[in-house]
Amino acid sequence: MAADVEIRRAQTGDEDALSLVGQATFLETFAGVLDGAAITEHCRRAHSPSQYLRWLNDARSAVWLAGAVPGHAPVGYLVVATPDLAAADPAHDLELKRIYLLGRYQGDGLGKRLLGQAIAHAQAVGAKRLLLGVYAGNQAAIGFYRKQGFTHLADRQFVVGGTAYDDHVMSLAFAHSGSHG
Repeated sequence: MAADVEIRRAQTGDEDALSLVGQATFLETFAGVLDGAAITEHCRRAHSPSQYLRWLNDARSAVWLAGAVPGHAPVGYLVVATPDLAAADPAHDLELKRIYLLGRYQGDGLGKRLLGQAIAHAQAVGAKRLLLGVYAGNQAAIGFYRKQGFTHLADRQFVVGGTAYDDHVMSLAFAHSGSHG
């Protein structure tokens, strides 16, 4: 199904589509794991159109949107931004804040295509590492990142609805032939 999806750089005006797919994928991923009211509140706040608009208007962030062909309905997205992880060096690292796909679009190479955009972007801007946080109970995602070369860097707590959940912070280091910055 990945061949029937186009990935493009998101722009101002895409915030509603990003919010919609962000909420849908978060619900799809965490229903049955997190409390339903907590999911609803988290999505209202963390996946609001205004949150995506902030990233779209931030020169240090990059956002891609995956749309089904034909029609370009949003089915996934990716956000790379300045890290706010404790293990990060904001001057030299980037964070893969979000990479989400609707379930029926997983497992056919689209996640790898999206991740490729993040890696290419991080390398192009001279980042030393690309970091991400992933729910420790999401073994499929952890396995996916490991296959792409990410390694475990640290652990953190991620709070949703007042409950703390364990996350792994993973890192992909880049070898640069010259110095940047």
